[in-house]
Order: sequence, then structure tokens, then C-alpha cells
Amino acid sequence: MGAAAFREPTTRQKLLLYMKKHGTVSVQELAEHLRITKVAVRKHLDVLHRERYLDAQIMRRQVGRPVFVYQLTPRAERLFPTEYEGLAVELLGDMGDLFGDSLVHALFERRMERTAQKYREKIANQSFEERLQTLAQLQNDDGYMVKLEKRAEGVYLFRETNCPIARVADCYRQACQCELRMFAAQAPPVGKEAKLSQQAPPTRTDDYAKRGRSGV
Repeated sequence: MGAAAFREPTTRQKLLLYMKKHGTVSVQELAEHLRITKVAVRKHLDVLHRERYLDAQIMRRQVGRPVFVYQLTPRAERLFPTEYEGLAVELLGDMGDLFGDSLVHALFERRMERTAQKYREKIANQSFEERLQTLAQLQNDDGYMVKLEKRAEGVYLFRETNCPIARVADCYRQACQCELRMFAAQAPPVGKEAKLSQQAPPTRTDDYAKRGRSGV
């Protein structure tokens, strides 16, 4: 949800913006601000709570019954406009100007190895299909919105429908190239060379094909 999404905010976006500005809030407070019923507010809060964007706790008052109050979780920060990618692109450009492109390349390689190590620990002793499922879940956790489909016997479509680092990847193709190499290393096919194809960010398609039993 970028800055453009807040120009004509929906009710849920108005709710999120209010909570961002005011911190811990009650259902009553939100209903009064948004001019909707408390039932409608609770429906929005239930959805956001299930998606782990909100924390709920009971607040006890000196007078009256305790009430539930809500506040945003750190996960909710991704819902608001940021300029992290712009900053990252600028810093990478400055490092390239000051120290050479080889340093920028080394940074991407270092990031790839750090991520690969985390993935290796997760997929140890898993079959080929299990590795793909685990990779898809790990990428989902990082915001890539993966769709994994089995197209035919031994043929899988691994599609990332979102790229959280699209602006960086547009300027530095090493980001995508390192990811493809990492995937090929984490889920190698047996009996047939992996086929990896790539589209321009933010939508990328990686086709993994294998025959026979998957190896470790």
C-alpha cells in the first residue's frame, strides 16, 4: 500500500491511518471518528487482527466495564508509504561511485549467501516438492506473494506476483540473478536441467522442471 493508495482512502485505510496517528484506540473511538457502527468497526478489526496487523488487549477503567483496545503491530508498518527502496538505490549508487561496481556486486552476493543459508536450514532433508513448498512459504513471508502450481508430472510453475524490492531490481539486475541462482541451488532437479525463466519486475516466473527422484 503506497502513498497513492491513501489519496482516496477506503474505510479500512482511514482506520489504519487513525491508529497510526493516535496509537492505542478503542472500538468506540474508531466508530465516532469514521462515523460508522461499532459492528462495522469490529469487522474491519477482526480482519486486520487475523492478518497480524493489530494487537488487542483489555484495558481496565476506574468506572465501567473493561474494554478491548487495539494498536498496530510492527508488521503493519509495511502498509504505509515508505521510501526505503529509494534510499537503498541511492546508497547503492553512491557506493558504486565511491568504491566501484565490484563492491555493489559483492553486496548482492553476500545477501544471497545469507538468504541461502537461512533457506538451507529450512529445507534440509526435504524432497524436491517439499523444498518448493518451503521456498514458496519463505518467499511469501518476505512479501513476494508466490503462486506455486504443478503443471505436469515433474513440471512446476513458481510465480512471484509481487516484488518488494522492485525499484532496486529495476536498477540492479544482480538482485534477480542472485535469486534465480539461489533457487536453482536450493531445489536442484534430478535427471534434467532446471529451466529458469524471468520476467521484468515486479512479476517474475521461475519454471522448475525435474524428472526422476529428487536429490538432496
